[in-house]
Amino acid sequence: MPVEEARHDGHQQAHEFAAAGTRVPWGVLSAMDTPGKLETEQKYDAGTSAALPELQEIEGVDHVAEPVTDQLEAVYFDTPALALAARRMTLRRRTGGADEGWHLKLPAGTDQREEIHAPLGQPETVPEELSDHLQVFIRGDALVPVARLSTRRTTYRLYGPGGEHLADFADDHVHAEALRPPGPAVDWREWELELVHGTAELFEAAAATLASTGVSHSAYPSKVARALGDAWPAEFSPRTPTPRKKGPAVDVVTAYLDARIGDFIANDPGVRMGTPDSVHKMRSATRRARSALATYRKLFNRSAVRELQAELKWLGQVLGPARDAEVMLERLRQHILELPEEQRSGLLTQMIEQELVAAHDAGYRNVLKTLRTGRYFRLLGALEDFRDHPPAKPRAFRPARKVTAKLVNKAAQRVERARKAVKGSADTAARDTALHEVRKDAKRLRHAGESVTEIHGKRAAKLTKAAGRLQTVLGDHQDSVMATDLLHRLAATPDRPVDTDLGFESLLEMEERIALKTETKARKAGKKLRGLRLRP
Repeated sequence: MPVEEARHDGHQQAHEFAAAGTRVPWGVLSAMDTPGKLETEQKYDAGTSAALPELQEIEGVDHVAEPVTDQLEAVYFDTPALALAARRMTLRRRTGGADEGWHLKLPAGTDQREEIHAPLGQPETVPEELSDHLQVFIRGDALVPVARLSTRRTTYRLYGPGGEHLADFADDHVHAEALRPPGPAVDWREWELELVHGTAELFEAAAATLASTGVSHSAYPSKVARALGDAWPAEFSPRTPTPRKKGPAVDVVTAYLDARIGDFIANDPGVRMGTPDSVHKMRSATRRARSALATYRKLFNRSAVRELQAELKWLGQVLGPARDAEVMLERLRQHILELPEEQRSGLLTQMIEQELVAAHDAGYRNVLKTLRTGRYFRLLGALEDFRDHPPAKPRAFRPARKVTAKLVNKAAQRVERARKAVKGSADTAARDTALHEVRKDAKRLRHAGESVTEIHGKRAAKLTKAAGRLQTVLGDHQDSVMATDLLHRLAATPDRPVDTDLGFESLLEMEERIALKTETKARKAGKKLRGLRLRP
């Protein structure tokens, strides 16, 4: 099965499983997660009367196949505001040629774009496996036809001395019509050299041969850019300053938030398509952003910080149930395997899996629903607005090293206070709650340390590592607390099969041992963290 077909089928099945409340099989996920084709090409502007170059004279080219001519008809889609064009993405539906269908092209570096295909489908309906990649950019806006191109393409295949297919040279005669905004029809001729198995050195070798005909590299990044002319938007490229020791402290925060926005953009498509670990990564981005706002809140307008924190908390709570159920299911499956064989009741496994799979699927359906809401898209916009126009107080423009040291050290002191509160816990439940607070404060400190590694170097890295160790140990403790609650609840189920008694008892004893062990580890990890501070 071709890559694009596997991706399409996998994506469709994922939506069907999610809608039906069924766990997505790993085989489907692996098909969905297959990368697209990497397209590497260069374009040249050629006059209508320009003579074709002697392609066989290009260094490394041994022979050229007989030309093949195709008539290509393409309609390009974008939002009315050309949101895709601003990010140098193109979406088209093309008929004719060997690769007709829907094509989504995403920037992937100099002369390179990732190209993802989908079958032709309906002319005006963008396939979900492509639109899911774009929702984080178009944010609820419609995708509409913006240009129509008709191209007569003559392709020459270039081969090396060993018979390897190096590249394709295309001689394109293009007729284009801008649809939105409407514009005059334009005609031009261009040449494309696209690598197949050749290397980038072929571009340099071809440049001299092509230049001898009087052509030059195209001034346009794509055909649709030329078709839209003056309507083609400037490239969306926010400039986030690099944090410096003597630079303003605000740059530390905006750079850290910019990285989190990048996390959202990178993982949003995967969450929509059910890619493994994508929900976890998006949830982590929300927590990191909240931690940064909490640590540096005194540098900014209070109400602006609170509003953004509240929305990030909301999104984290939406992402939580699916991820938590996934983690718990993996944990208990492993623990069941550690039980004596006579205690591994099939009914025990079935009860646990039914409970957690249902919780995961319900949570995931809620995630998919949320990611289609205006509230989610407004949150993305609010993060970008905070990054680009931070509501900073004067203190935020003081030297970063001194300001961040004081604020990060306060986060470390907060961990110490939380650790001391554990000693005053009245009972097991209160101690578990207190340890959970230590974990949350350690997580905030770890994220704060991450944000200043460029400013404070090894000392920040050491603090971050120590906070991360404490957070990890207490995360295992909290998972044990949650597993214990779940097992008690399932064990109290009316009419529960008798042959699950020993299994439940053993699992509960196992979680009790883990909880005690992690408390001991947490005390040791806390001692290593104690006293670690940043220097102004």
